[in-house]
Amino acid sequence: MFYLPRLISISLLFLLILVPASEILGQPIPVEVVQNENGDWQLLRGGKPYFVKGAGGDGPKELLAASGANTFRTWGVGENLENQLDEAHELGLAVIVGHWLGHERHGFDYDNSEMLTEQFERIKADVLTYKDHPAVLMWSVGNEMEGFAEGDNPIIWNHVQEIAAMIKELDPHHPIMTVTAEIGGERIQSINELTPDIDIHGINSYGGFPSLIQRYRDSGGKKPIIITEFGPPGTWEVGRTSFEAPPELTSTQKAEIYASAFQNGCLAYPDLCLGGLAFTWGSKMEATATWFGMFLPTGEKLAAVDAMTEIWSGNQPENLSPAINRFELIGSDRVLPGDQMEVILDVYDPEDDELKLEWVVRGEVTTYFTGGDVQGVPFELDVDFTRSSEAGAALIAPSAGIYRLYLTVYDQSGAAAVANILFQVEGEPSNPPLKLPVKVYADDAPQPWFPSGWMGNTDKLEVDLESEESPRSGSTSIKIKYTAFDNWVGVAWQHPINDWGDQQGGYNLHGASKLTFWARGNTGGERVNFGVGILKEDRDFFDTAFAELENVKLSDKWKKYTIDLKGKDLSRIKTPFAWSLGSPGFPVTFFLDDIQFE
Repeated sequence: MFYLPRLISISLLFLLILVPASEILGQPIPVEVVQNENGDWQLLRGGKPYFVKGAGGDGPKELLAASGANTFRTWGVGENLENQLDEAHELGLAVIVGHWLGHERHGFDYDNSEMLTEQFERIKADVLTYKDHPAVLMWSVGNEMEGFAEGDNPIIWNHVQEIAAMIKELDPHHPIMTVTAEIGGERIQSINELTPDIDIHGINSYGGFPSLIQRYRDSGGKKPIIITEFGPPGTWEVGRTSFEAPPELTSTQKAEIYASAFQNGCLAYPDLCLGGLAFTWGSKMEATATWFGMFLPTGEKLAAVDAMTEIWSGNQPENLSPAINRFELIGSDRVLPGDQMEVILDVYDPEDDELKLEWVVRGEVTTYFTGGDVQGVPFELDVDFTRSSEAGAALIAPSAGIYRLYLTVYDQSGAAAVANILFQVEGEPSNPPLKLPVKVYADDAPQPWFPSGWMGNTDKLEVDLESEESPRSGSTSIKIKYTAFDNWVGVAWQHPINDWGDQQGGYNLHGASKLTFWARGNTGGERVNFGVGILKEDRDFFDTAFAELENVKLSDKWKKYTIDLKGKDLSRIKTPFAWSLGSPGFPVTFFLDDIQFE
């Protein structure tokens, strides 16, 4: 009976020798920023030099770790942060935890003391919750919250300093960073003079990355830096076609930019730059669905992943992505409706995998954002391709408009390559038919219509577009909750967003005979009205078709519903789906999923 305690003691001693106490006790791994006698900056984690090599984004963290990275970044603290930290720790990754600060262009008011207090207290609570997790590397207060002008609003920087001072008092074990959109205007001066408790200046830099270090020094930057976002030049940094659209590089060309940027912009200046984070480890719709993503929305990796893997780990991955050597349009990029267009392609796979090619034509977005705001993916057009091979393709030009011809090349091992070509079909602006089916709402589908048309007693309305509460398919559905005991409420999907018929927009759904959707009530018995089209001819830009299902009684199980559209003029549908309900005298909750035209 004396052997068991002794064995336990020996085992505990063995564990204490092999595993740092911070990991056993759930204590933080201390991180500090130090400067030596020569003025060189260095990051130390657990007393050892640490150079940030990683990315930001929601892509697979297991692959990130296997690629040789050591860090990933979040932009805010969400419900999933605990799981992210746990996963990172298991994989040997550290996390730069972001605290999102409101942006004025999104309606946040830095002159509103109540909003500032609420933001301050939220961040304080998050720091107290996560400060002792061993995966935390540092805190990042805000991301481009200074806006895109001079970035010199002292109220914003004073608020950043107030938060940084609070964090430093609560958590002496992790440094604090703030992140700006490049370094122009008064950003460097503001951070130098107004934020003494900020330890690191995080900088999002794309086309200007090659000259960033020199510009930072010339502008008097005093703090060490981390490149918090880098990648291909943004839409605001490239030229324009004759019809004012920005051309996109191929995924092969972008890979070279990722590698060059990190090698020449971070690794070459370890005395000032503490590391860098590629953007984005995942996919993101911004101008196009592929401009910044290192992965396709369907999960295939692109060549940027290969390029960063070789830098982070020193080794190429076993399977390299396909490479596009040439992809160009024969002749002019301005054509007429019905013209035959031809493109030349030179593509290969390094492992000689059999390649699958996918050709798609989509309309062009109407706005090129500079701040990364959410955009919908333009729909695929119903275009006639007369030839397609690894040598190129031929297609018939659609009706008038500005378009991109997208090429996606897949190998057999989970890798891909992408490219696109811009072209304009001249003539009177038109609305060419989309390729069916067209999804209004579904997981991982283009959704240019947005449920922005709120009507009725909206103060009592809650809409969750990513509810994980028993979706019909995929990982999410729409949860709608109306908490009033009287009155009515409704929501319409709109294009453009927030437009009630005053702007051009909408889509041509010629060929669709029905709209289908799935719905269920929270308890069953909920009554809801559903319809297509709400904008009448008294508006400048109206819906050309209307149809509805009135007073639908929902079940507590998912059920498919159909709105008949046979014989309707679907040439311009600006509000493709809407619902409304009158309160039965008690709160109502129901769910929607998989809304599409067929």
